[in-house]
Amino acid sequence: MSLRSVTFGDIYRRNAELYPDRIAFIVKGRRVTHAEYLRSIERLAGGLASLGVKPGDRIGILSQNCMEMVELIGAVALLGAILLPVNYRLQPDEIAYVLADSAPVVVIAGADYHEAIVAQQGSLPSARYYFGIGAAHAALTPFSQLSESDTPLPSTSVDGDAGFMIIHTAAVGGRPRGALLSQMGMLMAQSSLVGVWQLNERDVTLGVLPLFHVAGLGLMLTTQQAGGASVISAKLDAAQAARDIEAEKVTVMSEFAPMLGGILDQAKPGQLSSLRAVTGLDSPATIERFERECPQAAFWVTFGQSETSGLATLSRYRDRPKSAGRPLFWRSIAVVDGDDRPRPSGETGEIVVRGPTVFKGYWNLEADTAYTSRNSLHHTGDIGYFDADGYLWYAGRAPEKELIKTGGENVYPAEVENAIRQHASIAEVVVIGVPDPQWGEAVKAVCVLQPSKTTTADEIVDFAGSLIARYKRPKIVVFVDNLLKNDAGEIDRAAIKTAHAQS
Repeated sequence: MSLRSVTFGDIYRRNAELYPDRIAFIVKGRRVTHAEYLRSIERLAGGLASLGVKPGDRIGILSQNCMEMVELIGAVALLGAILLPVNYRLQPDEIAYVLADSAPVVVIAGADYHEAIVAQQGSLPSARYYFGIGAAHAALTPFSQLSESDTPLPSTSVDGDAGFMIIHTAAVGGRPRGALLSQMGMLMAQSSLVGVWQLNERDVTLGVLPLFHVAGLGLMLTTQQAGGASVISAKLDAAQAARDIEAEKVTVMSEFAPMLGGILDQAKPGQLSSLRAVTGLDSPATIERFERECPQAAFWVTFGQSETSGLATLSRYRDRPKSAGRPLFWRSIAVVDGDDRPRPSGETGEIVVRGPTVFKGYWNLEADTAYTSRNSLHHTGDIGYFDADGYLWYAGRAPEKELIKTGGENVYPAEVENAIRQHASIAEVVVIGVPDPQWGEAVKAVCVLQPSKTTTADEIVDFAGSLIARYKRPKIVVFVDNLLKNDAGEIDRAAIKTAHAQS
């Protein structure tokens, strides 16, 4: 371990020493103190070490939020291994790709995903052990057995700057890329949120976002860094969330539309009075409703990516409505032109980030990593501008990295187009994002049929949903005689987007 290295293990030990009896996690009514959490992750880390898991080894998990997943995150941090949390909303072929891409030595199936992982066993030569959470399965070793080992925690020092988490981002070119994050990068990213919100051991977060997502994972780890507690849920139940906020005196949470609106619809008077900060992506109407109904709280707008370990900018919505906030510390953020020269305030360009919160690179994709980090800047692929007061305004994606954001999930058109093109009746297709009042954006497919072929919009939706995650499939499908082309005879995406901008 480096003289200047800090890890999550240091945070867990500090919490157990300073706040041993304070609650760290509340999951399905189970209450776990900081001291109990440290003991449980040390046992689990010992069990993984008994299998030969060492620093740098990958451990894959396909699961909804649960206490076992929370413990696994801690154990992986103690070992210096790398966690691979897989998006459980993906289709089987997508899950197979993500697992194979990172070559885990251990694979763990959540209670609802035993069969999904068993189906992968013959195609993962790297995986030596398979475990199942919950009810016994003949092909999976019970996860609980890992904590029964007497193997002590290895004395191997953990490098805080080494890889800690691989989060697969949306697929720019048709396949997702694994963003490798470090412990120190995430700690530094979250320390700024601890400072801005002045979090301490009395704060409580509502964890309704999935832990495979950098936003859900990041806020949980932020609250741990402050010594606070997290109420973890497998998925959002708006009425239960309102009850949990009241019962556990939740102070902070992160969300994506339409979560906050659902909670507001279900909450009874006074149930949300403990909240003081909410961050995420939502419509101005929902944000303004939240601040009217919860005047003691503020909604915080932000910009960030998995590649920046989460948040890069943050400000209260009311300070500059509809902006993406101002840069947080530990980051240098600029808007640049095509030669990476800073643009003046008010002029758009690509948003670039530099600093210790930037990810270590894309897993096994050296060329992509080099291109994205050229000139010692992380090129986000997002377009924006700074105003004279230093607020960032998001203006969309660079043309080559067009992105659709639907309900907090990122969808790249290329991936959806690749799926739809496999349909026998489709000759050409362009996928775009269009405004959607509930989800922010919706996926729309503009299709040209093969000569003499027929199909329906519903058939295309169902076909795409059989190949890619359901949230990626088009909500709207239209058929045209031909796609607009430019003078060079190439598909003119910008013109198509303008012509079909309505949902």
